[in-house]
Amino acid sequence: MVFLAVGVLGFIPGITTNYDQLTFAGHHSEAALLGIFNVSVLHNLVHLAFGVAGVMLARTFDSARSYLIGGGVVYLLLFVYGLVIDHDSAANVVPVNDADNWLHLFLSIAMIGLGVALGRRRDDTGRPVGSDSATQVRPLR
Repeated sequence: MVFLAVGVLGFIPGITTNYDQLTFAGHHSEAALLGIFNVSVLHNLVHLAFGVAGVMLARTFDSARSYLIGGGVVYLLLFVYGLVIDHDSAANVVPVNDADNWLHLFLSIAMIGLGVALGRRRDDTGRPVGSDSATQVRPLR
């Protein structure tokens, strides 16, 4: 839901500063979400698509976990991409800036961490997580 909100907010003047300079893609877009994060139409559409994918994949445990880990890897790649490209070059098609890079690193760590943490199939007692047997009251012996 956060990615959907960010994608929509990127199209709202005032929340996105320099909205009149919003371009479809590339480093020439001077529009900035909250005045901090560079955005373009393409960047906003990617956030919207990522949000729709998150909502669709949240329906099952395994697909939600895959979304978190896979999305985290995508954001890690975006972080590396942002480090290696010249932000003023034609290679900066998304576009990204230093604030975006730090956000991408944080998102990658958080998403991969949550995906791994939610990957536990058994609790500390050895019972399956989320199964009826794990929630049943057992008599004391």
